[in-house]
Amino acid sequence: MAWTREQMAARAARELQDGFYVNLGIGIPTLVANLIPNGMDVTLQSENGMLGMGPFPFAGQEDADLINAGKQTITQLPQTSYFSSADSFAMIRGGHINLSILGGMQVSQDGDLANWMVPGKMVKGMGGAMDLVAGVKRVVVVMEHCEKSGESKFKRACSLPLTGKGVVDLLITDLAVFGIDRHGGGSTLLELAAGVSLDEVKSKTEADFKVGQPVR
Repeated sequence: MAWTREQMAARAARELQDGFYVNLGIGIPTLVANLIPNGMDVTLQSENGMLGMGPFPFAGQEDADLINAGKQTITQLPQTSYFSSADSFAMIRGGHINLSILGGMQVSQDGDLANWMVPGKMVKGMGGAMDLVAGVKRVVVVMEHCEKSGESKFKRACSLPLTGKGVVDLLITDLAVFGIDRHGGGSTLLELAAGVSLDEVKSKTEADFKVGQPVR
């Protein structure tokens, strides 16, 4: 069976390391905030000017002044600090964030990412994704493998406007995990979701990929 959104976020949480500064994109990546392993020291950073975000609040404990970049209510920690969005983007552009976990609309086999707009649809703004993929040391994308129409979102080449070219290091979908060599080495299947076959992934993927040995 395909992974649920929570299982995809749990797989993304395995990319965290002790001492990391991490930025989480809107959508599925925000779920990672509740899945940081016990005892691991990870600091979450948000483009809107917050360092040290806590998990989502319990019902009735929300504070409307505490939100992440996706406008979801969050909690603060004893070590939380606040600053301007200009300082926040200076952290991102200066290479001080170790890992960014983002959502995606399309990813190409060479690591191109499209995740900020669909032509003809209203766009509120490009957000921080373009800065994140350019300035963060490692980029992980979490997205569903196919559109509702069944069309693959893991492409030979993205058809939507690009957020960044050759920027994705790891792709996690509800079917599988792919490592991507952003220097032209292509994509490699690393893991399959439990109960998902290699044949199913091949039939639902437009991108060309190698099969790692062994596939977990």
